[in-house]
Amino acid sequence: MTQAKLTLPFAAADEVSDALMELGALAVSLEDALADSDEEQPLFGEPGMEPESAAWDINHVVALFRNRQEGEQIFAEIPADLLDGVKVEFSDVPQEDWVRLTQSQFDPIPITDKLWIVPTWHDTEADDRRINLRLDPGLAFGTGSHPTTALCLTWLCEHALSDMDVLDYGCGSGILGIAALKLGARAAVGVDIDPQAVESTAYNAERNGVTMPCGLPDYPAAKRQFPVVVANILSNPLKLLAPSLCQHVEEGGDLVLSGVLARQADEVIAHYAQWMPMRVWAERDGWVCLHGQKGKSDTTA
Repeated sequence: MTQAKLTLPFAAADEVSDALMELGALAVSLEDALADSDEEQPLFGEPGMEPESAAWDINHVVALFRNRQEGEQIFAEIPADLLDGVKVEFSDVPQEDWVRLTQSQFDPIPITDKLWIVPTWHDTEADDRRINLRLDPGLAFGTGSHPTTALCLTWLCEHALSDMDVLDYGCGSGILGIAALKLGARAAVGVDIDPQAVESTAYNAERNGVTMPCGLPDYPAAKRQFPVVVANILSNPLKLLAPSLCQHVEEGGDLVLSGVLARQADEVIAHYAQWMPMRVWAERDGWVCLHGQKGKSDTTA
């Protein structure tokens, strides 16, 4: 494998990266050329509030090729004016067992003493007190490593779910609904806007020996009220979904929200106030988990 790296301003970086992919580069990525300096330019965005730009003012364009000869041939086909005066640096990429290397980065994750998230390539310890949820990193969000997922999982661990039905809205990998089932919930239903998330949830549920129906937002099984509704998304979609999510909670039921930064908590709580009282249940690494009970004052956790 060979890597090529060059530095370009925004407009040229966009055109060159598109051309490289069209001409056969294995992969192309853009990096902030000023990263880790005082001039670093952060890009922020979330669904409904995308960043104004998908690149930086000054970019490193990094492309991957099968070998140097292929890379040189592809660069030769790019219009000369886009690369005028630009130096392209080629370097060899060492061969790696990428599967093993990737797996080594994902160890079992203890959520509580009761619940661990364990990748399938790890052997599970025999412990009658522990629930091991088998889950591998995949296309859908939710491996238990992100603070928002861990916060929701902790809430589920600390609350009695026996004979409860749970709605996992924005289910991603299905981790929250599957965890609820393994923690004693009677049933769990997943909803997501991404068909890959629906497939991932079905796959992960089967791997964990549970049944979790899942579908897109118009999924018939989700068109009812639930004692527990969890939604780990982001603040903007959570605000847009507020009327629907609150409607899904039965009288006296619990609504658990995460994907909210601590600095966004008051804004989200104020937005939900017209439907349900919410409060910060817990915070971790700058993220919060919000909790409320429909028709109650929510004075207890």
